[in-house]
Amino acid sequence: MNVSPSAIRPTRRSDIAADELRRSGLLGSWRGHRRTLQAVPTAIERLLGDLGSAVFFVDCDGQIAATIDGEARIVAPCAAATTRESLASDPALDERPLVAVVPPLSLDRLGDRTFLIDHGLRAAYMAGSMANGIASCELVEAIAREGLLASFGAAGLTVADVSQAIDRLESLGDRTYAFNLIHSPNEPAHEAAIVDLYLRRGVRLVEASAYLGLTLPVVRYRVAGIHVDAAGSVVAPNRIIAKASRVEVATRWFSPPPAKLLAELVRTGEITHEQVSLASRIPMAQDLTAEADSGGHTDNRPAITLLPTMLALRDRLQHDFAYDAPLRVGMAGGIATPASAAAAFAMGAAYIVTGSINQACVESGSSDLVRKMLADAQQADVIMAPAADMFEMGVKLQVLRRGTMFAMRAQRLYELYRTHASLDEISAAERATLEKTIFHAPLDEIWRQTQAFFSERDPAQVERAAADPKHKMALVFRWYLGLSSIWANRGESSRQVDYQVWCGPAMGALNEWTKGTPLALPEQRRAAVLAWNLMYGAAVATRIASARNQGVALPAEATQIAPREMAELQEYLP
Repeated sequence: MNVSPSAIRPTRRSDIAADELRRSGLLGSWRGHRRTLQAVPTAIERLLGDLGSAVFFVDCDGQIAATIDGEARIVAPCAAATTRESLASDPALDERPLVAVVPPLSLDRLGDRTFLIDHGLRAAYMAGSMANGIASCELVEAIAREGLLASFGAAGLTVADVSQAIDRLESLGDRTYAFNLIHSPNEPAHEAAIVDLYLRRGVRLVEASAYLGLTLPVVRYRVAGIHVDAAGSVVAPNRIIAKASRVEVATRWFSPPPAKLLAELVRTGEITHEQVSLASRIPMAQDLTAEADSGGHTDNRPAITLLPTMLALRDRLQHDFAYDAPLRVGMAGGIATPASAAAAFAMGAAYIVTGSINQACVESGSSDLVRKMLADAQQADVIMAPAADMFEMGVKLQVLRRGTMFAMRAQRLYELYRTHASLDEISAAERATLEKTIFHAPLDEIWRQTQAFFSERDPAQVERAAADPKHKMALVFRWYLGLSSIWANRGESSRQVDYQVWCGPAMGALNEWTKGTPLALPEQRRAAVLAWNLMYGAAVATRIASARNQGVALPAEATQIAPREMAELQEYLP
């Protein structure tokens, strides 16, 4: 039977002397039927996996055994050392020294419960946005229908594409989901157009990524419609979950909207002076994801140092600004196993965010060929490469190295851009090599295609290129960087060597964990199954850590957390 919390209660009486317990580090005593005690590692593993039951570890004649039955009595520190009164007169019950107690742990207790309440979620899990629709409508639907959070990968898509995604995801009704809003320093008009779309269509939650500083469009999104409710509380209808890896950027997100940008919104009639006053009482983002070593845009920060830093920043700014609602910090980058998820929660993450591993799921907007490449990846099979959207700035992102030459070729293009003022300065031999190995077409033809693309997406880019040969060169080189991810998503086999596949070391960790299980197969990887396995595994890992922290030396066989089928997980879902 399962043991209720009331079965774990302090007492001042025990057949085991209190001073002996204190000297030995024991907690108290356990009373129950000896036949329920389990010492076989696989049996202990099974007990720790039963999240709804407390697990008692007892000293059974010098051997540690576990059970979920019986009654535990904790000896109070002030108990008399000479007290040896009987706990029970039933001779059928055995009494043993109690070594440790691992309490029950439901999945909705991992992370910050206010995050679940505010966003209407069942667990503190988020599938982050991957650009070009890799975080697809199908993926968002699969996650949202489980009561978890997912963000559509709007970056890199046209306004029309994003609008179509909004149309489709409206079928989710009241379920919570988000859309990505990416910083576009080279295409500010496109960023503004996406914000216009979100405001017009009533998109109330965005995941803001790759921001180096706050822009007018993102501030406009946050403060649009801000007002005071009947209780006098400030209500900002539009919420932001920001991603950051640097303290200076995170500080801007956790601070109120900048006065200079608010003044500009007043000047253009977007908000009123009264709304400016209200905006000073809210942060730009209540939720901030500390992004460690991830796929895509990343500073390769180690999570073990980044998260505590962001948590300290959260506490400092919450104190300074005294916001009505608490600031929260989540964790992303490298989360792909129960151990990494449990570690994030143990360090204080309000929620966890996964990215690379979702691209490997059948619902992602990627191709079967890419999913196979990802399933073969190891942790070292990643590399940094120039980013298409911030090419001229030298910003890099993390991609898959195994099976593709994209990183090497993209880096060559950046070196040429950095050392030449125009395409005409590139030597004839170098130009011929580029046309043969990278572009598969004359550069003049690539420019015609690029010109047609930007004439529709952002005509200002074409005008600038006409006056600035170096900018024209950048746009031509970005043709390759931009299409390389599209080729990957489409699974164009003739371009496999040029695939740009955003990926962090989490992918290799997932492959190691799932090796030999159904989840090792690309066609078996489903986003919701993976999500619940990570949350369930994090809870089991937390219980294992609890036992270890109380001095229980668990055998390796008792600490294995293998992926489970969805049917096996159902009884533990909140």
